[in-house]
Amino acid sequence: MNILLTGGLGFIGSHTATVLAAEGHEVAIIDNLCNSQWQALDSLESITGKKLPFYEGDVRDVPLMKEILKKHHIECVIHFAGLKSVAESGADPLKYFDNNVSGSVVLLEEMAKAGVTKFVFSSSATVYGSPGYPQFSETTPLAPINVYGKTKLMVEDILRDLKKSDPQWQIALLRYFNPVGAHHS
Repeated sequence: MNILLTGGLGFIGSHTATVLAAEGHEVAIIDNLCNSQWQALDSLESITGKKLPFYEGDVRDVPLMKEILKKHHIECVIHFAGLKSVAESGADPLKYFDNNVSGSVVLLEEMAKAGVTKFVFSSSATVYGSPGYPQFSETTPLAPINVYGKTKLMVEDILRDLKKSDPQWQIALLRYFNPVGAHHS
């Protein structure tokens, strides 16, 4: 499958790229490098033994998104791109709403225009807030207590509405708590 990873040079994105490439998928990456570094691309190419198509850019760049989706015949997008600091989100909420929510909407619009309807969204366990008990499940009420969590829940809501409006969309939401680990390399 031809897969686009947004934010693909970040921690989770780069690990995902490694696994996907090892499974034989064709992976293209877009990252604006605000939460990642160029060196991750060198490491990915060394680990995978492949030259991975990389675009330094932002998912809000409509012409660039059109180009990537078309050029690489993208069939699925895994969306890791997003700002992630809880503290910064409270200090600069508009930056987070623009990047995380508006960026996701632009990406989804361009995917729809390109006929790409498989989407995996990197959400966050912050959508649960602080429910007052230690065990969480998918049925735990959603009540984020910070702007970062609110942006993740907003995108989840957008995705649920998108799926209702057009059943051909195949969408998965991933809610991480504390992703850790490292490739054996």
